[in-house]
Amino acid sequence: MRTIDWIDGHIELIDQTKLPGELVVRKVSDLDELIDDIKRLAVRGAPALGVSGGLGVALVAQQGLTGSELEDAAHRLANARPTAVNLSWGVKRVMQYASEGKERILEEALKIRDEDIASCYSMGQYGADLMEELLGEGQHSVMTVCNTGGLACVERGTALGVIQTMFERGTLKEALPVETRPLLQGSRLTAWELQQMGAPYRLIVDSAGPFLLRRGFAQAFFAGADRIAANGDTANKIGTYSLSLGAKAMNLPVIIVAPESTIDMATKTGEDIKIEDRGSEEVGECLMVCV
Repeated sequence: MRTIDWIDGHIELIDQTKLPGELVVRKVSDLDELIDDIKRLAVRGAPALGVSGGLGVALVAQQGLTGSELEDAAHRLANARPTAVNLSWGVKRVMQYASEGKERILEEALKIRDEDIASCYSMGQYGADLMEELLGEGQHSVMTVCNTGGLACVERGTALGVIQTMFERGTLKEALPVETRPLLQGSRLTAWELQQMGAPYRLIVDSAGPFLLRRGFAQAFFAGADRIAANGDTANKIGTYSLSLGAKAMNLPVIIVAPESTIDMATKTGEDIKIEDRGSEEVGECLMVCV
């Protein structure tokens, strides 16, 4: 099942706020609905947001918006979430063809979707090859943060896609996803995806990550990215920094897995990346999770 897709003139997406308790597929036929889904993280993950940007513009173009109205809609969509560059990238890419009509816009949006699927399979292969090159043959354990699987893309995933490829090759000993505060994407989503693929895993609390790296529970740390600056600085889920420092202290590989669309050459360094400041209720309210 794809996280987000174009079906019979509308967008269909998995509502990730309902997981892992319930698998709900939403039909989205209104731009305001899509923007709300993006803001409340019903659809999330940098690559999936890139696809959302392209399909969102296609949606309103199919409904007849052109000219300044289409530009205004595209602007609102592109700014729904500031940190993940893929969203605005997807919008800008399809808007290049606005003058060529709605069918050309849709064609480009579907091309973004298909390219994302292909790149995720490629990243899985490259990443699994790299692990064998760095760590040698045999099975290895990997720690990861947030959710970087098919739910963050269209299919397969970025960092979790590498873990899936390792599992399929028989080189994964164990995946160690951290819960990931504040919205528990690790425990709600990554653990769910690992269960679906049948891979061995243990869910750990965020604060235990560096300690477990010190104790040798994992041989590498994998993460995705919301935006990669021109100098290589990477913005990702809060908690990535401390896990990266823990891995570095133990001389373990820190591997960022992301498509080229996440690289923002217009942003010189990490200091220039706008970090999204979300509502206090995400940590101030109790979130019940059953995995």
